Amino acid sequence: MNIHEYQAKQLLAQYGVAVPFEIPAKSLAEVRPAADKIAASGSAKVVVKSQIHAGGRGKGTFKSGFQGGVKVAGSVDEAVGFAEKMLGQTLVTKQTGADGRMVQTLLLAAGAKIKKEFYLAVLLNRETSRPLIMASTEGGMDIEEVAEKHPEKICKETVDPAVGIMPYQARKVAAALGLKGDLFNAGVKLITGVYNTWWECDASMVELNPLAVVELADGKETVMALDAKISLDDNALYRHKNIMEMRDLNEEAPLEIEASKFNLNYIKLDGSIACLVNGAGLAMATMDIIQHFGGSPANFLDVGGGASKEQVTAAFKIILSDPNVKGILVNIFGGIMDCNVIATGIVAAVKETGLKLPLVVRLEGNNVAAGKKTLAESGVSIITGDSMSDAAQKVVKAVGK
Repeated sequence: MNIHEYQAKQLLAQYGVAVPFEIPAKSLAEVRPAADKIAASGSAKVVVKSQIHAGGRGKGTFKSGFQGGVKVAGSVDEAVGFAEKMLGQTLVTKQTGADGRMVQTLLLAAGAKIKKEFYLAVLLNRETSRPLIMASTEGGMDIEEVAEKHPEKICKETVDPAVGIMPYQARKVAAALGLKGDLFNAGVKLITGVYNTWWECDASMVELNPLAVVELADGKETVMALDAKISLDDNALYRHKNIMEMRDLNEEAPLEIEASKFNLNYIKLDGSIACLVNGAGLAMATMDIIQHFGGSPANFLDVGGGASKEQVTAAFKIILSDPNVKGILVNIFGGIMDCNVIATGIVAAVKETGLKLPLVVRLEGNNVAAGKKTLAESGVSIITGDSMSDAAQKVVKAVGK
């Protein structure tokens, strides 16, 4: 699950990470009071930031033609003026696609006098199955670009999950960023806080870009998270009811929301061949083989290892809600799952939805003979595939692509 920047900073602040003075606003009526408070705090500038689950906001364009989803205002009136052009408008960035995202929340923050920008993240290294701290002196940039062009500028520190981040590791990362004196001590505290946020919140990633050295009103300098992104592990959300309440359904596709109600993992894509598969790895392989034979997958849909008839029916309804779908491929390998249960669900779903599109089904594994018999005797129009390759070719041919 993703959360907004302002929510990420609220979590980070709980673990001692310094963040700017800022106030979220969900309506224009809330903007001026928030901007007044920020101005009263001594900040000469008010930063107005669109809150959507996508990067590239600053360089984005609203469909109204207004440029930039992040603006720096020199006065309260100017901040209100920016808000009027942003709130309730659709922002298009490099990550949203052409449809963009409607801005329903703004974050108003005290302007920071930035001296130096850095990058800092904590994530899981899947090769070692251990937490990894990544830091770079090249803040404010795309970290993938830095890794490609200047890999020597990225510091990586692996943490033993049995003991957590050690003081020497936080000091090592702070030193790699070139922090010294009081800034070094502040950096050590912040790095430790970022790791603890990642660990305690069961996050899959915590990213600060930029992390910055900023000059405070009294002339002193400190390190502060100016922007933050946190992605949470969906499988651990049951342990964090406070974080679950941060979920913004407005930022999720309606079909994905509907799928989550039935514990289905669904992601809409741009193709024409819908996939219904059990297991994420098999789902990825199914999409690959459809592409290989000239088709284009319309979705990723994993029904899991123990899908019921009700879940299969719900999956079909979700698939058919996509007007781009011209055919369906069901690819099931029954390990724990009973192929006959799936077959029964498929037949029931076809009858209930009145399916008219080509449907190709490939079953293998547990109780497959009974499953194939159920399909054969169902009286509904189903094309069977003897193998994954055979099924993929048949569905591509059936939709004419």
